[in-house]
Amino acid sequence: MGSMGQHEGWVGVFDSGVGGISVLEHLVRELPHERFLFFGDSANAPYGEKTDEEVMKLSRAIVEYMVHEGCKAIVIACNTATSVAAATLRAEYPDLPIIGVEPALKPATLAPKHRRVLVMATPVTLRLDKYHQLAATWGSDSEVISQPCPGLAARIEHGNLDAPDLTELIERLVGQYAGTVDSVVLGCTHYPFVARQIRSVVGDVPLFESGAGTARELRRRLEETGRLAPASQEGTVEFRSSRNTPEELALYRWFFAQEV
Repeated sequence: MGSMGQHEGWVGVFDSGVGGISVLEHLVRELPHERFLFFGDSANAPYGEKTDEEVMKLSRAIVEYMVHEGCKAIVIACNTATSVAAATLRAEYPDLPIIGVEPALKPATLAPKHRRVLVMATPVTLRLDKYHQLAATWGSDSEVISQPCPGLAARIEHGNLDAPDLTELIERLVGQYAGTVDSVVLGCTHYPFVARQIRSVVGDVPLFESGAGTARELRRRLEETGRLAPASQEGTVEFRSSRNTPEELALYRWFFAQEV
């Protein structure tokens, strides 16, 4: 990082689009003194319906860009990119803390009511071995229902979350589970933005997402590597996007203002 002090680098956070902003909100709450650089690859969103090779290539390019910008740690705030690319990128950047997200199956299966757990995620996340290992590890005492949700992340990208077509899409994807599951795991970082709409379809059950756990893990890694920002530093957030229009960046700020 050249002449910059060790604590002065950004924490890079990236996603295929706006979904990672749900994770960013948890990161900012947990680490208010850090300077966050959020990059949304909206020009290529969503990743959850691409090939593994495409996701790997896009993720690698973003990490290169963030390292070039002086990031001291990177959060892959995208379940699909974590599943496909995290292990390879950690091997390529052994000195850089790279934190990923994974579906919050563990807390869901450890919750008091855990007989039937519905996992909503992208087709790619559910197809990969990493997810099947997770389900095998934590799902032994629960019926884990894995429901791919093609099109949902892409629809959330457009905002306008109260429009009837969005609830209708959720109804088509998971309506058959209404009143029959104990909890829902939101296995894509876009989905917390439509938590209310998901509950209106499946019932008022606990929803599990990975933002808070990811934020705690980032804090642990920054502390462990001596990279935590000093309490005297003012925290900041900067948004960038591969679809670099004023409208897109305004949409990012709008999502950042939503409660998750």
